[in-house]
Amino acid sequence: MARQPMLKFVTIGRDMPEKRAPEVRNRDFHEIYAEYADAKAREQAARCSQCGVPYCQSHCPLHNNIPDWLRLTAEGRVREAYELSQQTNTFPEICGRICPQDRLCEGNCVIEQAGHGTVTIGAVEKYLTDTAWEEGWVAPIAPARERAESVGIIGAGPGGLAAADMLRRAGVQVTVYDRHDRAGGLMIYGIPGFKLEKEVVLRRNRQLEEGGVTFVLNCEVGRDIAFDDLRARHDAVLIATGVYKSRDLQAPGAGAAGIVRAIDYLIASASRRCFGDAVPEFDSGELNAAGKRVVVIGGGDTAMDCVRTAIRQGAVSVKCLYRRDRDNMPGSRREVANAEEEGVIFDWLSGPRGFNDDPVRAVKVQRMRLGPPDVSGRRTPEPVEGAGHDEPADLVIKALGFEPEDLPALWDQPDLPVTSWGTIRAEYTTGRTAMAGVYAVGDIVRGASLVVWAIRDGRDAAAAILEDLGARQAVAAE
Repeated sequence: MARQPMLKFVTIGRDMPEKRAPEVRNRDFHEIYAEYADAKAREQAARCSQCGVPYCQSHCPLHNNIPDWLRLTAEGRVREAYELSQQTNTFPEICGRICPQDRLCEGNCVIEQAGHGTVTIGAVEKYLTDTAWEEGWVAPIAPARERAESVGIIGAGPGGLAAADMLRRAGVQVTVYDRHDRAGGLMIYGIPGFKLEKEVVLRRNRQLEEGGVTFVLNCEVGRDIAFDDLRARHDAVLIATGVYKSRDLQAPGAGAAGIVRAIDYLIASASRRCFGDAVPEFDSGELNAAGKRVVVIGGGDTAMDCVRTAIRQGAVSVKCLYRRDRDNMPGSRREVANAEEEGVIFDWLSGPRGFNDDPVRAVKVQRMRLGPPDVSGRRTPEPVEGAGHDEPADLVIKALGFEPEDLPALWDQPDLPVTSWGTIRAEYTTGRTAMAGVYAVGDIVRGASLVVWAIRDGRDAAAAILEDLGARQAVAAE
């Protein structure tokens, strides 16, 4: 009988890929984790308990077949493992790098709950697809037959690209429109290279383009092309714009020079500079943290990207103010730990009540405490009367989250259905809106969320579009 390759979690400890030392990695924008060697990937995959109810799979937005491809990896059947992983995930190498596994698959791993340390699912997933690219296993997009129908996709972020991939593989003619000069959305112009190196995204963009997807870049709907023109040009239109409007601060002095939006800072400092683009705002020092005392306000993943970018730019000090405590912050705990290793100071239960001088020279910090839970179940932060201090700052970065733009006004589409939050009203499982032939996915429907959810939405909407196009063909044939 063959030896059981799994259930090794009792004898083999959890072991992540080697992480570069903080004093080395905080000087550049390269990814901080090394790649698993084949033997180490097999060893760590073998820790999976192959439980009867795989909570890792049920807590993955894509419902990836995690136990099955872990077993295949442990058995050395790496190509089969990769092929299984990509059946449910358009971009597994991206999810393996940036998904908050500690809140999703790994956080719900059965052996983690039993105290043995979770299986390193994300690292194995990254290993599988990186190996597939190196070995030439990633198949080009080659539809079995071409179809006459065309779909226009507004937004080249993860939701739009996931839908483009599935539609193109089915032979549909796909055109992706995006306001930026590179496709990828926040994966290119938001997430820094130390979490997701740009070539990983560009490689997928090339695959889509070589497979027949047409990209129309530097094109903003409502300015360069009308939404009505897109509807007339295509059989279906998918809205996947994401949410880019930054939430703002309402505090005395909030308009001072030196107080900037996180998205502006990340696009200039963590993205365009990495591409070697000319960035006047960086060169002038406006969006450059070098030699400055930096304060980042917020506790999500965008805030973590900002603080870690500032460290790499040579800031004198970097502090993060968050109005709740560590246990109640929305960002990945793994990212917080990485930031602390690199020299970031977190000031929990703290928020801004104002700013001194123009240009800014200090943040007036208000101490907070946690009160009763709100409707979401999270405890509400309350100010502590008379408690606070002034925190010196030369650069303040607002990472308070994102809101949807007013698309009905920008696109002159008063009938485009939106919610009271400004997000597009669409079916979560299909992306269908009340406008015929118009679909919407990702953050513009959910509000600011995760890349993995956008991929799920894009795949679901692509399936719905294919179903609807097929139904339309059937009616036309009768």
